[in-house]
Amino acid sequence: MTSETSKTSETAYPQASARACVPEGAPDLDIDGLLANPDVHVIVCCGSGGVGKTTTAAALGLRAAEQGRKVCVLTIDPAKRLAQSMGLTELDNTPRTVKGLRYSEGPDSEGPDSEKPASEKSEAAESTGHLDAMMLDMKRTFDEIVMSHSDAERAQAILDNPFYQSLSSSFAGTQEYMAMEKLGQLRASAQESGRWDLIIVDTPPSRSALDFLDAPKRLGSFLDGRLMKLLSVPARGAGRITGRVVAAGFGVFSGVMTKIIGAQMLRDLQTFVTSFDALFGGFRARAESTYTQLQSPDTRFVVVAAPERDALREAAYFVDRLAGEKMPLAGLVVNRVQLVPLPELSAETALAAAEHLEDNNKDMTTSELLRLHAGKIQSSRRQRGLVDRFCSAHPTVPVVAVGALPGDVHDLDGLREIGDSLAIG
Repeated sequence: MTSETSKTSETAYPQASARACVPEGAPDLDIDGLLANPDVHVIVCCGSGGVGKTTTAAALGLRAAEQGRKVCVLTIDPAKRLAQSMGLTELDNTPRTVKGLRYSEGPDSEGPDSEKPASEKSEAAESTGHLDAMMLDMKRTFDEIVMSHSDAERAQAILDNPFYQSLSSSFAGTQEYMAMEKLGQLRASAQESGRWDLIIVDTPPSRSALDFLDAPKRLGSFLDGRLMKLLSVPARGAGRITGRVVAAGFGVFSGVMTKIIGAQMLRDLQTFVTSFDALFGGFRARAESTYTQLQSPDTRFVVVAAPERDALREAAYFVDRLAGEKMPLAGLVVNRVQLVPLPELSAETALAAAEHLEDNNKDMTTSELLRLHAGKIQSSRRQRGLVDRFCSAHPTVPVVAVGALPGDVHDLDGLREIGDSLAIG
């Protein structure tokens, strides 16, 4: 839906907008101001799973690129819907250029990826933005870290180790940690090459929004745990007398662990820890560095929530956590809000009219439509109450609401429609 179409719709139904879900007095989240701010280089879209973070991140990336920013969107999307909506055959761990952008200079503007010969492109088009997109490959990112920070022989030993293969693909928090690792890599690349001036991150579809911030600490606790330290003692060495004591203690420990998990698994675990020992400090240092970068003034967090009790509760926890960690919050996006044309027709009136028609066996189609309208009104009231509660508890948090679409987003026009809704509020 274009901006022009949006205006026509709002003229026909003046109050049929998502903004009706946001209480009066709540500050507006200025999306276009955020995207145009040259001092903002990272936007992190976060929230609990299933609230539309991926679509929001993609829509923000497209809108920013079409307004002149050089954007990279990093997504974590198992369904791979983002690739389809951006016209790409696939998304992987390598940034890929999105074609078909329409720049804000006008509807006939051509971008650097158009089919026009270079000699015919306007000066404005050549200097305008572009959009790259990628999807985090958790295991590949982990493998790349191992290979880049180890010699070939040690790296291969780690990659072949069954315990590493399990850790790199299924350990709790690994996906969130690798998302932060990849963000750190993209920031470093952007600073070196100038390829991007804005990175937008779609955080993993976790049960809790806090998992993204807690992942580095969780992985660090695992690497610093007693089990890992004990397993790594033989590799680190010790004095002669201390070594004997340690060896004796490790022998008892090894015997117990062998009975619990089996000799082969224990050998795999010991081999992994021995080979991986030198990398532990690097993981911890990079995690701390990325965490610090998330607190920097050029980063903004956009919390995404559906107008549902659990999603808004998660959003509230996350907003409070960001404040406690001194991380810069841009605001809250309330996604998939129930839109109600003709809100002046109350639910009570609609239901009464439907019952009258049904009692007199008249126009059952109209009766069904009236009941559908009443249901939308009731849903909108419930959503408004939940958003009202959030805004009362967080009166300074800027908010924008986005109406629910009738279907999934499958192309760039669908993402533009979301972007328009974000900007209009």
